[in-house]
Amino acid sequence: VHLIPVNPIREDGLNPKSRKRIMPDLLTEPPAIDPVYEAHVYCNIPTIAERSMEGHAPHYFKLVSVQVLIRHGDRYPLYAIPKTKRPDIDCMLLPGRKPSHPQLEAFIKHMSKGSAAQMDGSLSSLPRYPSHSLCEMGELTQTGVVQHLRNGQLLREIYINKHKLLLSDWTAKQLYLETTGKSRTLQSALALLYAFLPDFDWKKINMRHQWSTIFCSGSCDCPMRNHYLEEEQRRQYSLRVKNNDLEKIYVDMAKIVGIPTRQLRASNPIDSLLCYFCHNVSFPCTKTGCIGMEHFKVIKRHQLEDERERQEKKLYFLYALLATHPLLNQTVNRLQHIAEGKKEEVFVLYSAHDVTLSPVLSALGITEARFPRFAARLVFELWQDGKRPKEHFIRILYNGADVTFQTSFCKDYYKRSSKPMCPLEKFVNFVKRDMFLVFNSTSYYDACRRRPL
Repeated sequence: VHLIPVNPIREDGLNPKSRKRIMPDLLTEPPAIDPVYEAHVYCNIPTIAERSMEGHAPHYFKLVSVQVLIRHGDRYPLYAIPKTKRPDIDCMLLPGRKPSHPQLEAFIKHMSKGSAAQMDGSLSSLPRYPSHSLCEMGELTQTGVVQHLRNGQLLREIYINKHKLLLSDWTAKQLYLETTGKSRTLQSALALLYAFLPDFDWKKINMRHQWSTIFCSGSCDCPMRNHYLEEEQRRQYSLRVKNNDLEKIYVDMAKIVGIPTRQLRASNPIDSLLCYFCHNVSFPCTKTGCIGMEHFKVIKRHQLEDERERQEKKLYFLYALLATHPLLNQTVNRLQHIAEGKKEEVFVLYSAHDVTLSPVLSALGITEARFPRFAARLVFELWQDGKRPKEHFIRILYNGADVTFQTSFCKDYYKRSSKPMCPLEKFVNFVKRDMFLVFNSTSYYDACRRRPL
């Protein structure tokens, strides 16, 4: 046996003697944003098996609850570029077509028998899975179904097989399921649940309908939230107007499709172009010419610059605090009940949109996170310390990465403690009290009505 010496690896995963220079020269510009790479990340095409940090804890810790907030999977565009042919994408589920999943065929059969499920209001009239040979606007695609079958399978291996969060005789009371009233969010939730649950039983599926995309339930009246959202929209508009490259691209694209520039801009072309890109379909052409990768890159780059400025300007952050408090408050209340010994609603699933996840990430202070990709998942884990059973800790994970100590309320704790998690009370104090400090308020009601100085 020949033992080959290797350089020690530091805790941050870097090799101290690597010949590659990790730090660039201080005078050099940071590498430019790569819009094509970022678009690939956003598409989240299921290819290689994903590695994740969910379920990691010292052996004496016990997992007692998991709450998951997802964005729906890959979908057909919500907007069409006027006077162009819609992207030719088939929304029929065909197990033999890529991307596929070992459980896709069984999922289709099971979804066709879903009459025993309890669905709130209008949810019962929505289809359980996509089934149009040419996708309808906003419809979940086969890729979107597979993304959430994979999410469910990954979470099952960790939370069911390893941590036994739910046993084979699980009951409906152990779940809390909520989705917006769109077929793509309902179908994404069902795909994840089908692959996750020890035994998918329609009689135990009680899906609640949430009419608001920010899941504000009965606490939606918040005038200052709307004020900050309007200010944020003004910032977006101002940035767009200042971008000469973007304006030239819009003018050029408008000429190609033969419509006024303002009409093209209003049709939100990036939404449609991302669908062409994610499905590897050629961008649309007319007799005048073709929309090409250069058009796509400029619009996508502007989108990424907008996200970066949004983090810096803080208007979105103020909006996010007020928009997400009702959902985070519900999350905290549930975690507290479970920490006190309640055995119900130990697994929670909210099936939502990018406009749900993005403000939650912002409100928590996770500024390094990318904009939510298709089938993004944000997970809150509640752990009980086996050595001190009254002590509970949380971990927060975004797409499998542990972001607990990126949060505003646990950054400082990380520096002082050896524990690999955040005390539950830190999260509770943030949601119940500290979220309002920036508004010079002590409650959600007051913050929603207090005009800025």
